[in-house]
Amino acid sequence: MPQIKIPAAYMRGGTSKGVFFRLQDLPEAAQAPGAARDALLLRVIGSPDPYGKQIDGMGAATSSTSKTVILSKSTRPGHDVDYLFGQVSIDQPFVDWSGNCGNLSAAVGPFAIGNGLIDADRIPRDGTCTVRIWQANIGKTIVAHVPLVGGKVQETGDFELDGVTFPAAEVQLEFLDPADEGDGEAGGAMFPTGHVVDDLEVPGVGTLKATMINAGIPTIFVDAEAIGYTGTELQDAINGDAKALAMFESIRARGALRMGLITDTGEAAKRQHTPKVAFLAAPRPYVASSGKSVAAADVDLLVRALSMGKLHHAMMGTAAVAIGTAAAIPGTLVNLAAGGGARSSVRFGHPSGTLRVGAEATQVDGQWVVTKALMSRSARVLMEGWVRVPGDSF
Repeated sequence: MPQIKIPAAYMRGGTSKGVFFRLQDLPEAAQAPGAARDALLLRVIGSPDPYGKQIDGMGAATSSTSKTVILSKSTRPGHDVDYLFGQVSIDQPFVDWSGNCGNLSAAVGPFAIGNGLIDADRIPRDGTCTVRIWQANIGKTIVAHVPLVGGKVQETGDFELDGVTFPAAEVQLEFLDPADEGDGEAGGAMFPTGHVVDDLEVPGVGTLKATMINAGIPTIFVDAEAIGYTGTELQDAINGDAKALAMFESIRARGALRMGLITDTGEAAKRQHTPKVAFLAAPRPYVASSGKSVAAADVDLLVRALSMGKLHHAMMGTAAVAIGTAAAIPGTLVNLAAGGGARSSVRFGHPSGTLRVGAEATQVDGQWVVTKALMSRSARVLMEGWVRVPGDSF
């Protein structure tokens, strides 16, 4: 069969990039969730690829670049756009819909403004457009503050983000009630086990202290020292070590079971996007992947996180929300690594440099409640037009 053309944009958001679609532009069979939609997105990205390169698709063979987004006008009161994120496996035939991408969240507002998904009377000629986003995967609200010049999204600027080579315009994001009980699959208690720190038994590893939190994205935090690391590691130190990757997957699977995300550890293989697993350490100096020196005084703590089975080159936006939220709550491993006590923001070191994230936490009836997490990202259209796929590929 001949190839078909589907309107799309290829966008960078934060330290990720992906293919963006309007729901109405997808082939009819792919406008609803199911096998046809998954097959289409797999073919667009170039998966499953046993070579692990995604040469015959839009992916770039990393978890940060094997991503898809579907947007539509929202029918939900108080929201402008519905945002659905699909994390496409590189070498396996599945799309993981279990969580959000915080980095690509920064590109949702700009895409929505530029593609007719925001009412014209809400778009100022100059200044900031507030885009109210319903994150459909997890049932949460994100508010994006997008700069405009001359009625169009401002993309260039001097905002620098470690992990992104060139500066761009700043997009401020508010993740509202990131840990409340949402409508999505990941909705639930902030601490699913009921504790800020648990003993997590991992066969072949031992019993680890762990903070398991559902905020931004379900995340399992462990101390770096407990698993033989310093917190200064870069990608090559982890991703080239098959034994280390297997250990982290064991931690992730056991944590997912304790968090109630799966009923059997065997299910973790088909749920690669969530939960995340990260390891923490107190500040110490290191050289980031760009060659930039990070001093101990530059950060409150060090964090390294894995995504889709590999150490991330920077930090996932959703995991940054989890870090900021956990840092604001006394007694979590994140809070303790940052020095303990009450705090409304934290700056952490990651493989590409540093990142600051804030969270507003209060106690209600003795329970911690986080009303919002805040961070800044940037976004840019890399290419727009159509993607082409064989007509019989979905």
